[in-house]
Amino acid sequence: MTSETWNVRVAIDSDGRLTRAEARLEDRPDTVLVAEGTARANPEDPQEPGIGRELAVARALSELSHQLLHLTAQDIEAGTHHPVTRLE
Repeated sequence: MTSETWNVRVAIDSDGRLTRAEARLEDRPDTVLVAEGTARANPEDPQEPGIGRELAVARALSELSHQLLHLTAQDIEAGTHHPVTRLE
């Protein structure tokens, strides 16, 4: 049995009521995946930066997940010469 560890780096930047997150997966030997997520606070909501960070990171990780599924489908199709219809 082999074991691997893949690391995802998440950088978060907040500017007032806008929060941006960038998620990077660099452990694949041939591909670096980068995804972004944002969250914007409603001006009427109380200032709670933790919620914006959580939402921006969740959106970035969700996008990263979709990118990885897309690459996986391409790899399967290249090997089988058949279209992938369901991975999610």
